[in-house]
This record gives sequence, structure tokens and C-alpha cells, in this order.
Amino acid sequence: MQISKNKVVFIDYTLKDDDGNVIDSSQGREPLPFIQGVGNIIPGLENALEGKAVGDSLQVSIPPAEAYGERNDEMVHAVPRKMFETADDLEVGMQFQTQSEAGMQVVTVVGIEEEDVMVDANHPLAGATLNFDVAVMDIRDASEEELEHGHVHGPGGHDHGED
Repeated sequence: MQISKNKVVFIDYTLKDDDGNVIDSSQGREPLPFIQGVGNIIPGLENALEGKAVGDSLQVSIPPAEAYGERNDEMVHAVPRKMFETADDLEVGMQFQTQSEAGMQVVTVVGIEEEDVMVDANHPLAGATLNFDVAVMDIRDASEEELEHGHVHGPGGHDHGED
């Protein structure tokens, strides 16, 4: 079986930046499950995996445009410090979830001033080239329920807690 749209794929991976620093890895964990072709993973990696089979390994470098996009300086802005419940305990690097017009997003504190907190709504990996070492561990057909929900269910995937 080959990786194609609507297949559930399980991969082992290591993600590094251009300097060779490990950003993320499945090492020591279960393989990462996702449904091919529905946007569960970044487009560049999804494209690189298309047509691969169990046992295939690849190294791929994904440019920002096919990953989390380029950095957008307009996504860095000041928020009144009083908007934070933990205003006295804020530190540069802290991340918070916030609701925006585009839905839930994570913002990172990049500066703290007397009255304002500078936050960056860019994805932390925006502007970065992502270097993956990937091994395809398993492939199966997605169930109708998985396709309807848009994510993997069961072992290694999402569990709705239903019996």
C-alpha cells in the first residue's frame, strides 16, 4: 500500500533546524499518525510522503512557504499588560492561547514594557526551513468516521472516549 489521499499514515520522524538542532522527534514515543491529504501535517512533508510505502525512509528539507509560512512583522503587536491575569509573573518566551478572528492561536511574549506586553502571533517555526528524517512505519485506509472528523482515531490517534 502506498501513501495517498485519505490513508492513515504512521511515521517516525526527527525534525531539525538548519543548524542541526533537534526541534522535535517521535523517538521514544509511538509513531505519529495522520490522515494524508487533509492538512493534518505541513504541506511540504505531506507532498514528500505521497506515494511512499511502509519501510521507506527519506530526508527532506521543507522551505517556510511549504511549512508554517514566512514571518509577518505585522503579527507582532502590543497588548495592554492588564489583559494578562498573570501580569506580574510574565516572562519573555511565555506562550498563551488566544481567540482571534482566525480561531485559536498561540502568541509568544517577546517583550515586556511598563504598560504593554509585546506578543508575536507568528507560529514559532514561521520563517524556518524544516529538515525532516522520516521513516514510514504503517499505512492503512482511514475509516469513514476518521474522514468525517478529520483526524485519526484509536491506538496512536485521537480517542473520543466512547465505548
